[in-house]
Amino acid sequence: MTRPNARPNGVAAMAADLSDAAATAVEQCLNVSPDESVVVVTDDEREPIGEALYAAASDVTDDATVLRYPPAEQHGTEPPAPVAAAMKAADVFLAPTTKSLSHTRARGAACDAGARGATLPGITEDVFTTGLDADYAAIDAACDDVLDQVAGADEVRVTAPAGTDITFGIGDREWLADTGMVREAGDFSNLPAGEVFIAPETATGTFVVDGTMMPHGLLDDGQTLAFEVEDGFVTDIADDAIRADVEAADDEVGDAAYNLAELGIGTNGGVDELVGSVLLDEKAGGTVHIAIGDNAGIGGETDAPLHLDGIIRNPTVYADGEPVDLPSA
Repeated sequence: MTRPNARPNGVAAMAADLSDAAATAVEQCLNVSPDESVVVVTDDEREPIGEALYAAASDVTDDATVLRYPPAEQHGTEPPAPVAAAMKAADVFLAPTTKSLSHTRARGAACDAGARGATLPGITEDVFTTGLDADYAAIDAACDDVLDQVAGADEVRVTAPAGTDITFGIGDREWLADTGMVREAGDFSNLPAGEVFIAPETATGTFVVDGTMMPHGLLDDGQTLAFEVEDGFVTDIADDAIRADVEAADDEVGDAAYNLAELGIGTNGGVDELVGSVLLDEKAGGTVHIAIGDNAGIGGETDAPLHLDGIIRNPTVYADGEPVDLPSA
């Protein structure tokens, strides 16, 4: 599992092609210093990106390690216990993995222990190189602008041309920002970054995904995925494949699998088109994403073995009835 000093020649060559993006992540976003420990967590399918990040971290500090394990089957699946322990013990962690560690207890425990880090769920080499080529100061400013408009609202409504009309009760939940600037102990972000998000207390209405959602990837023109929501739970899923994923989680955790987990607003103006990567597409300026399943890692109370984000194009967002000025690409 641990191979801090051994990289096959082919992997090393690929890592060199990813070096600029890796350096941006390590030096600009995570601001790693020579006296810090860094753990890179990856899997068999994301090894070149993991190795590139390990190489970039090794250029800064002598205390860098890469851990690799088989890909999980679902987003939100907990990593092996030794990986979780290593994340918690490090000063900095980076996790380019096939399935997301963002909403896992392991990631939360690491940040609670003072580690700062970034997850890169589902990252591809193309998304890595293009998504890390961004103005993170501009993303930070866009997040602040959206937060100023939504903070303190009791109710947020989202509508969109494809049929979305859903209202979220915010309650005591806190809006969070994913800016990509991970500088303080306990800080956390996705990379590529750029969103403002919340785990709402409740929601009722309809949301219709017309952008990107797994397992489909980027939807075709005119293709939509419709979901009915009542009192914070998804009550109807029109798509067979997504319904099967949620039903599989229901077998494990019951109704928690149907939890309406997240409302997010994309703030990355550099993402000017959807490409089929949830990680990148949910950050696109002027989009909204809504997720089903786990939200315990982002301020909610639901533990579930999945977190399914669906991206909605051309939304209108209202905070207590007032339109929100959304960032654009």
